[in-house]
Amino acid sequence: MAEELVPIKENDYNELLLQTVAVIESARTSIARHIASTASNTYWEIGKLLHEKKIENKYGSSVVKRLSVDLKERYPKMGVSPRQLWNMKSFYTRYKDCDEKLLRSVALLTWSQNLLILSKNLSDADTMYYAHETVEKGWNRDLLLNAIKLGMHETHPVETSDNNFDSTLPAVQSQYANEVFHSTYNLGFLGVTKPILELELENRLVEKIKLFLLELGKGFTFIGNQHTIEYNGKESRVDMLFFHRGLRSLVAIDLKIGKFIPEYAGKMNYYLSLLDRTERQEGENPSIGIILCAEKDRLDVELALEGMTKPIGVADYQLIIPKEELQKTIAAEIQSFEDEHAKGKIDES
Repeated sequence: MAEELVPIKENDYNELLLQTVAVIESARTSIARHIASTASNTYWEIGKLLHEKKIENKYGSSVVKRLSVDLKERYPKMGVSPRQLWNMKSFYTRYKDCDEKLLRSVALLTWSQNLLILSKNLSDADTMYYAHETVEKGWNRDLLLNAIKLGMHETHPVETSDNNFDSTLPAVQSQYANEVFHSTYNLGFLGVTKPILELELENRLVEKIKLFLLELGKGFTFIGNQHTIEYNGKESRVDMLFFHRGLRSLVAIDLKIGKFIPEYAGKMNYYLSLLDRTERQEGENPSIGIILCAEKDRLDVELALEGMTKPIGVADYQLIIPKEELQKTIAAEIQSFEDEHAKGKIDES
């Protein structure tokens, strides 16, 4: 008997399409980055050789010309003109003493993009900005040139993400997760004026869960606090558990009243493993963890998340509303009251 064909639902098809596009885009990006990285590493090593052999422009021009001729015979398509060889040396000398994170960033750029940045004599911070934006937004050389001419680094400083979503989630979901979660949350609506315990902070958030959901953003559904996970004869408790409809992921939030410490990341990684193993349902994406703390150091966060296999973000919070925001809130409340009062008078008439 032939198997009955069941038509796929529109929502299921859209999800299939989204996942397929994510696989293809991820593969294309990975291949492009691998090619760029391999080329950069090759030019880096050649530049290093020229630097170590003390080949200088004044006395080494004949050596570089000879080297160019010999290399062209062996690698006619590689592009090893004397000018390019000098560029390789400049590339090495520019970045040889720089931070490893900057090195990894420029290694993902094409050679023409790297030469453009080199020609502009940018600072490390500005170079990091343009390298980051070029990779993230897929800029070609012309777009990069226009961005530099506009001085975009002066008005749009790079946002360093306090999460590992890029390395633990598919490309499309990672981009979405970065849009959903913030690096700072304002909990001024709790009315906290003195130090409190973590459990009290949690209880206050639960009491005002609607306001907290508004602060988190659209798409969150509250599952519960002190959510118990039973596995292997043991119990673990997640401070607050949510589900995000758009991401189709469970979201665990761990509350801390003090500064972020690396141990928190390991604990959250464990919680997410338990959730994925015991509660994640078919068709849902990997669970995501957010560590919500009073203060964080970006370098501590980066090192703590390095090598973690589960998607984790670290965010800090404000318990007291800044003066400007407070004034806006009060003004909005007054306006709302006046609008309602005026509407009441119209209805009465």
